[in-house]
Amino acid sequence: MSILGLKKKQAKTFKVKVSTMDAEMEFSCEVKWKGKDLFDLVCRTIGLRETWFFGLRYTVKDTYAWLKPDKQVLDQEVPKDSPITFHFLAKFFPEKVEDELVQEITQHLFFLQVKKQILDEEIFCSPEASVLLASYAVQAKYGDYDPNFHKPGFLAQDELLPKRVLMQYQMTPDMWEEKITAWYAEHRNITRDEAEMEYLKIAQDLEMYGVSYFSITQNKRDTELLLGVDAQGLHIYSPNNKLSPNKSFPWRHLTIKRQTLNDNIGYYIFKFYSSQLRVNKLILQLCIGNHDLFMRRRKVDSIEVQQMKAQAKEEKARKKVERQILAREKQMREEAERAKEEMEHRLFQLQDEARMANEALLRSEETADLLAEKAQIAEEEAKLLAHKAAEAEHERQRLEVTALKTKEEKRLMEQKMREAEQLAVKLVEQSERRLKEADHLKQDLNEAKDAERRAKQKLLEITKSTYPVMLTVDMASSIRMDFKDSDMKRLSMEIERERLEYMEKSKHLQDQLKELKSEIESLKLEEQHQAGLYSLRSYTEPPYIPHSNVRNTPKFGVSRIYSAGVH
Repeated sequence: MSILGLKKKQAKTFKVKVSTMDAEMEFSCEVKWKGKDLFDLVCRTIGLRETWFFGLRYTVKDTYAWLKPDKQVLDQEVPKDSPITFHFLAKFFPEKVEDELVQEITQHLFFLQVKKQILDEEIFCSPEASVLLASYAVQAKYGDYDPNFHKPGFLAQDELLPKRVLMQYQMTPDMWEEKITAWYAEHRNITRDEAEMEYLKIAQDLEMYGVSYFSITQNKRDTELLLGVDAQGLHIYSPNNKLSPNKSFPWRHLTIKRQTLNDNIGYYIFKFYSSQLRVNKLILQLCIGNHDLFMRRRKVDSIEVQQMKAQAKEEKARKKVERQILAREKQMREEAERAKEEMEHRLFQLQDEARMANEALLRSEETADLLAEKAQIAEEEAKLLAHKAAEAEHERQRLEVTALKTKEEKRLMEQKMREAEQLAVKLVEQSERRLKEADHLKQDLNEAKDAERRAKQKLLEITKSTYPVMLTVDMASSIRMDFKDSDMKRLSMEIERERLEYMEKSKHLQDQLKELKSEIESLKLEEQHQAGLYSLRSYTEPPYIPHSNVRNTPKFGVSRIYSAGVH
């Protein structure tokens, strides 16, 4: 009995999962609960008071249906799964969102649903409007644009545009993001609820906004048409055109009722057929609900709605004041942060300046030490240069004296050389003259020898004829010949001695000339060396040195040349 009782107790509840546009909830419901009980539970959970726009939708076979509020949940065609899945969605749409949507939660749920319908292409939207709507969606999600925070690529994971729009243009995701960000940057200081409201105000002007489409025929043999039900009325469309209706029936001209045999003939009856009975029921639900809301909008608001609007107005005013306070606090905080940053920046600057000043001071001290050291070195160098300048002056004077003496000695040697050359010329002339005289003497000697030989020949001839006479003559001739031979020998010896003396003098003179030329060349080389040394000293020493001392240089063989010249 306890087991059966437990099973019976467990059967009194069932599990339900409800999905809103931004959350999922699970509930444990009683078996006897009606659709209204579950719907009210969901609305209380999410804090929704504008309940007349919404419903719980579920999937049945190849279509969908809305949970009926006055019928038990398990008695309807809901799925038999556990938990049973429902979708909490907007069933009816307002004519003007800015006038009818009071609560922020209501507005937020409409924003999420309409955004999904546009991205899923259930509502057609042009590329320009899609980019503008995407910019408001980004503002609602991320707040004010901040280029320091919203770097390129921050929208890469967000779905913001319909695939049809993305495929229509040859543009990269970065290019689309750039276009959206350009609009997004202009929405500064717009709150989330304001951005969502701006999104809905643009979306409600789209042709397919809030329209539920059904395939119908006006009789069983006619061509298929599309029936559109929205907050304005009923619309008939061609199957391939959901934007422009062929015919419209405003709610103010319609009365919704089921057809019976007792219908008044005075009513214009618009009849249509659908493929399934549940579709007819769904169409009827939507027509009744939209018609009731249409008529309700034309009446004075109920006390509940008035209270809601007053509370919403107060809430908006309170939030506006809070936003203003927050804006002022944010501005003050930003100003304080900027002041803090400026002070920190200034502090860093002052620290840098102090550090640089310390470094400059250290560099100045080091520079002063270096300058003092350099001044000392410069002073020592100045003394050394002054000493060197004095030495250079002495050297210059010595070189000048040496140069003067060298020039004088050169002049004297050149003069001696000229005299030696003249003497050599004279000696050569004397030598030639003596040679000529020697030649004449040799010629006279040869002539004398020839005469002596002829005389001897004649004497021999005469001697042969007369012996005594020959003897006398021979003795006399012998005496004369002996005399001539001795004179010739003496003369020949003198000539030979003078020739030898001349040759010796000539050789000695040639040696002296060679020695004189070598000494002149040595003197020229030394003079060139002294001139080069002086020019080098003049280049390296300071330009203010006017003179230099020159030490005496030895005379190169002047006395020797002079003694040779007068030898």
